Amino acid sequence: MATIKSLVSVRSRATLMLVLIVVVVVETQVGRIQAQTCSTQLSNLNVCAPFVLPGAPNANPSADCCNALQAVDQNCLCSTLRISARLPSQCNLPAITCPSN
Repeated sequence: MATIKSLVSVRSRATLMLVLIVVVVVETQVGRIQAQTCSTQLSNLNVCAPFVLPGAPNANPSADCCNALQAVDQNCLCSTLRISARLPSQCNLPAITCPSN
């Protein structure tokens, strides 16, 4: 009887480990896909550069810029802004301070 319980316990552990490995692999793949999607969405924002650079002659964004911005997932954009805000401290530089206009 103890041998059967031990065998069941080993099988249960092995099954649990297999499930955990599958979950980790799936999560990793989903994370990669999301990162690639976010990267592509952010790359598409290049059409907005003429409207956000200092001294830009045209303050109103084009329809292409607005469409590209609308296509960016909000979590992607917010994560990118948070990461960008942390970069100076991670590079041992002073925090960026912007004057209010």
